[in-house]
Amino acid sequence: MSGAGPQLALVQQSSAMDGRSPLAHLLHALNQPLTGLQCSIELALDGRRPAEHYVRTLSEGLELVSRMRVLVEALRELADLQMPTAIEPAVILLNNLLREAVRELQPIAESSNVRLSVLNSAPLLVRADSGPLTGLVFRTIECAISLSRRGSEVRIESTSAPNAASVTISWTPGSAPQHSPFSRPELGLLVARAAWEHLGCKCTESRTGDRQSWTIRIPVVESMRQNSNSEGERQ
Repeated sequence: MSGAGPQLALVQQSSAMDGRSPLAHLLHALNQPLTGLQCSIELALDGRRPAEHYVRTLSEGLELVSRMRVLVEALRELADLQMPTAIEPAVILLNNLLREAVRELQPIAESSNVRLSVLNSAPLLVRADSGPLTGLVFRTIECAISLSRRGSEVRIESTSAPNAASVTISWTPGSAPQHSPFSRPELGLLVARAAWEHLGCKCTESRTGDRQSWTIRIPVVESMRQNSNSEGERQ
């Protein structure tokens, strides 16, 4: 397939989700491997076929179980988002969090022959639980790396937007992964989007040329926004 494969898959996935929640979308996605597994078991119970047939049927059944496990993991993560948390959010410098995520993901990017670059503007303070936010940033960038064409670049840019910090992660898609649009990295982005929105952020997707982009708008700390405005007036 061409390098535009994952982008087309994501568009198809987005269209399929029209009118559905991510949870309902994943439950619907389970139908295909469940039906296939049922057929495999029924064929395995047929005692009139050669041994090679049963080996092939069981192998196909294991592959379907593996696909179902990936979907169930995503379902569990979506369900976990609804669990209440008593952790008080803290004020976090988003710029540092992005740089740290890029540093830790550098070995993964190198093994995939993908370059990472991060561009930060003015300091951006956000209020969130640092643990989940750190993991979410890490996961979103990691999924972008997995979906990138070898030899390309993943860019992470943070800027100041009205009432929010804007983080844009962009990459050049590679060939479609196996089982697209329900591959692990594509499902990872689906869960990541739900998690970002659960934190009160807004996610948008776009395509410019051969690059796929995710833009996440994160509310900034009020005092930081007022200070930035005051500095701009003094200038």
